[in-house]
Amino acid sequence: MRIIGPSLMEWPSRVRTLFPVALTGLGATTVVGPPLVGWSVLRLARSVSAAESDRARASGVGVGVASVAVASLVAGTVVARRRFLTNTANAARDLDPGFREPPVSPLVSTGPGSLVDPRGVGREGARYVGTATTGDDVRFVTGAEPIAEPIRVFVGLDAGASVQQRVDLAMAELRRTGAFDRSHLVIQAPAGTGYANATPVDVVELLSRGDCASVAVGYGLLPSFLSLNRVDLARRTQQALLEAITAECDERSARPRLLLFGESLGAKVQQAALAAGVADLDRFGIDAALWVGTPGGVDYDDVHRAFDHVAVTLDRPAQIEQVLRERPTPRVWFLEHDGDPVVRFRSDLAHTRPTWLSPAQGRGVPPDMQWRIGVTWAQVLVDTLFATDVSPGDFRSYGHDYRADLGAVVTEAFGLAPVDAQAGWVERREIRLRELEVRRAEQVRGSLEAQRPRAPKVTSP
Repeated sequence: MRIIGPSLMEWPSRVRTLFPVALTGLGATTVVGPPLVGWSVLRLARSVSAAESDRARASGVGVGVASVAVASLVAGTVVARRRFLTNTANAARDLDPGFREPPVSPLVSTGPGSLVDPRGVGREGARYVGTATTGDDVRFVTGAEPIAEPIRVFVGLDAGASVQQRVDLAMAELRRTGAFDRSHLVIQAPAGTGYANATPVDVVELLSRGDCASVAVGYGLLPSFLSLNRVDLARRTQQALLEAITAECDERSARPRLLLFGESLGAKVQQAALAAGVADLDRFGIDAALWVGTPGGVDYDDVHRAFDHVAVTLDRPAQIEQVLRERPTPRVWFLEHDGDPVVRFRSDLAHTRPTWLSPAQGRGVPPDMQWRIGVTWAQVLVDTLFATDVSPGDFRSYGHDYRADLGAVVTEAFGLAPVDAQAGWVERREIRLRELEVRRAEQVRGSLEAQRPRAPKVTSP
């Protein structure tokens, strides 16, 4: 009997070879204990963690839960682990060569007149505020003149000593930039490192012709896999931010549409901040929420139930028409790949056959993948370590990589389809989103004067 069959993700050959070794001696009929197997399979991934981390840093694209840095901790001493965590956090404070000069726009944090010190945003925050879209981007996609220059606000962990200080600073920045006078305000919960996905914000900026603002407040400096103990801090941060924004909007005769976005751990954080489900959407005046690649877990089903009668769940943009026939005006969108191991991994996978391995298996789930008690749990755990393998501008709808889906899904979820754009705007949106990511990656590597590269061929997910 084979110990391992097809997996959700492609593994390096040496990991696939060594995986059965981690299970040696357990026997085909043994109930495999998750702690034992988890320790073993994470150790075998250490051999690829350094290369994976280097590639992710060079790409300028966040990898979220798929970060394999956790594998480096498994076999270390307490002192070594503490040193590793400290060094990782300090690295997240260092700015990339292309982002060491503050932005020139006064409408983004750390720019002229900003209340946020450049040292308070960290590497991910600097990338976020330093790459807002331009008027030329708007003209290219829509064929129309921009309405305004977009606003981006980011407050990192080091910008304040407490949740309230960081939220107060974010609110001061939103007021300073005139964010509450815009038509749309995107509230994003970042990942553990502070990574805020720029692509969905790019979509809003392009299709609103700049008439929008976005805000993210960080809660840590470590990869999401190492930030699970900070979910409560992140939840309190999101709640405090939402309460402050709601209070500000209540004092105004007109307010922007409030749009929530969270990806991976960021999605889980926003969901935790809205524990009352639809009642909290109403309390905070949320117009729409898009949650992407929500990590599985014991509360996953409860979250879906809490928003069930106002939500749709889809795997890819091709399903948009179908889900809208079933629920014409959804307020909450769950974008979750059928074959995303970050979504599929949960503790009860060790002893319970999951519905996604039923005969009607979804996209990205190998048709001959089978559930085996204990073994499949360990197998999907390894899958999470390789769930995001990104190349700038090469958008894929695969695993935990949702970049190819975001253009269409953000447009629909947030109601942004322009009525007066020139024909071909959908294709131009996809081209420019890829070009923007390539541009960011060039800036991460320090090529400030790099010419805008040609985007890869756009393929439908």
